[in-house]
Amino acid sequence: MESGVANRVWLLGPDLVLRVPRTEASVADLVKEAAVIPVARAAGVLTPALVTFDDSRTDVDVPYMVLERAPGVDLAGRHGIGAGAEGVLREGVFREVGRELARLHRVTPAGVGELAGVPVEYDPDAGAPHRLVDGLLADGMLDAEAARWLRGWFDRLAERIAGGASRVLVHGDIAPQNLLVTPGAGSGSHARTLTLTGIVDWGDAMWADPAVEFAKTPLWGVPAMLDGYREGGGASEDGPYDSYAWEARVLRYHLTWALARLKNPAPVPGERHWTAPPAARLLGILRFFASSPPEPWSGLA
Repeated sequence: MESGVANRVWLLGPDLVLRVPRTEASVADLVKEAAVIPVARAAGVLTPALVTFDDSRTDVDVPYMVLERAPGVDLAGRHGIGAGAEGVLREGVFREVGRELARLHRVTPAGVGELAGVPVEYDPDAGAPHRLVDGLLADGMLDAEAARWLRGWFDRLAERIAGGASRVLVHGDIAPQNLLVTPGAGSGSHARTLTLTGIVDWGDAMWADPAVEFAKTPLWGVPAMLDGYREGGGASEDGPYDSYAWEARVLRYHLTWALARLKNPAPVPGERHWTAPPAARLLGILRFFASSPPEPWSGLA
């Protein structure tokens, strides 16, 4: 048995996976996954097929799900994040993920109707980042000069963003532990290729601004993912997204969520998610901009 945050997981031979919620609080996410996975697969997204979803509670006291098992291991289990040859391999995976997301984001409420348990996530209003900064200043988490600088940064990003965006179906947790890969032409750390074999864990799916999808990915992987997204026909330059507005909107999410974590800086030891350490997002932003990122990113700092 393997244990995730929300589910207990059993491998049923080489081809199937059984997932059972750990608590009643996790049932809603499983119900949501049962609604979303068939829709994502119908859109052509690479995710394991749903075999059975039973919410009768006759076999166990909670609903359960059986999925096809995708080959490979999750990307979080590989070492050398963003560095050297391993970093190049990971960038290739993120480019593949971007192409998959371009397919997913063609799914709209108008096209498929309501999906059980899938919420609508609204953008914060234009003043929300300023209120966040002001609150951190009042709480003593920022000094006045840092607060002034951050307000200016948010203002410059806002100038790039020309309005809202249509809501689409988003996975909601595109992070390394939810990306399955297989190595090729070698093994382990000596692999010469990494191939995406599946996107898993749809418990955070929602109707949202498609740019939010890129905020759970480490920032160093986002340029490659956006490249793949554009290759797949996503990130149209028509409408509200033009002239690097995608990059600005994604960066605004990363920066806002990094600062919001300062209000709740408790560590989560043992959690595999890359954002579990309280300073992870802030350090990720620092590392990204200190590494001479490509245009247009370098012009957004």
